[in-house]
Amino acid sequence: MDILIKVLVFIIGLVVVILTIFSALSTFVLTRAARSQLNRIVFGIMRRIFEFILKFFHDYEQRDQIMAYYSPISLIMLVPAWYALIMSGYAAMYWSLGVGDWFADFRYSGSSLLTLGFATSNIPIVTVLSFSEALIGLILVALLMAYLPTMYAAFSRREQAVSMLEVRAGNPPSALEMLLRFNRIHGLDKLGDYWKTWEAWFADIEESHTTLPALVFFRSPRSDNSWVTASGAILDAAAITLSAVDIPADASAALSIRAGSLALRRITNYFDIPYPEAPKYPTDPISIKREEFDELLFKLEKAGVSLKADREKAWTDFAGWRVNYDRVLLVLCTLVMAPQAPWSSDRAPKFKMPPLFLKKKRKS
Repeated sequence: MDILIKVLVFIIGLVVVILTIFSALSTFVLTRAARSQLNRIVFGIMRRIFEFILKFFHDYEQRDQIMAYYSPISLIMLVPAWYALIMSGYAAMYWSLGVGDWFADFRYSGSSLLTLGFATSNIPIVTVLSFSEALIGLILVALLMAYLPTMYAAFSRREQAVSMLEVRAGNPPSALEMLLRFNRIHGLDKLGDYWKTWEAWFADIEESHTTLPALVFFRSPRSDNSWVTASGAILDAAAITLSAVDIPADASAALSIRAGSLALRRITNYFDIPYPEAPKYPTDPISIKREEFDELLFKLEKAGVSLKADREKAWTDFAGWRVNYDRVLLVLCTLVMAPQAPWSSDRAPKFKMPPLFLKKKRKS
């Protein structure tokens, strides 16, 4: 009976170590989106701690400064979480091999994992296990060191485009301001190349923010910038151009909306936040009111922008484009606590804490 218990404990310890290694691999090495239960729990617990702290601050600048530490601290906390699980798993295996009592086993496991070397054993299989544990500890540190430059390179690419958008769309970014400035400076017929630039940007954030989910919460260097509100401004500008501006139709605008909608949906999927799978207007309403749309068109027309005559069709077409990204845009604004921006964070729903545990992966 004792042997069966020891075998069971050994297997449990081995499984804990293997699952922890897979969690680290999915975070550091895997080149595709993979949701880790452990990562989600660590980030979820830290978010609850930060949300409690934020209750004592009401000024957005202060809240933004606090939230700037959320993702870096959560990311760093993954390492001690992995170490604790690996230490516990190996301690269980050492106990099943008769190294000593539970305290001695944890002491021996910690000595091996942290390469302190103050505890040794003459049992050959235990020595092999201790070497493997020490190797895992070193690999985790090496992977973290290699991981951070990759993450910050992706962050830099994202923020360069967000910062440059201020020149064309104002601060906070808005579709109206972007179209007005393009009309004054370049002419709206020059928008085609710009849509292609942002189509590539959306593809980049989809890849980087699903394989490196911590990037979703990395805040811009300036508190009034956000990658989410920048996405909303670009998508709305493309939707307005296609639906209401009287210029030759450009497929690149539609492709940019498609790329942006897919990127925001796939990033949202990780957090198990519900949204319409195949949204259609008017079955699925949008957050923009007809009066807001008409007011925007009035301002464009007043500035000399040539608009399509059929305003009813323009509204229907715009709503048909907007419905593809409306819900995911707003929930991401809430999730990352984005600064105020028109037609995005200014109407985002109240924050609701995502579940700690993963649900069945959604299709997109």
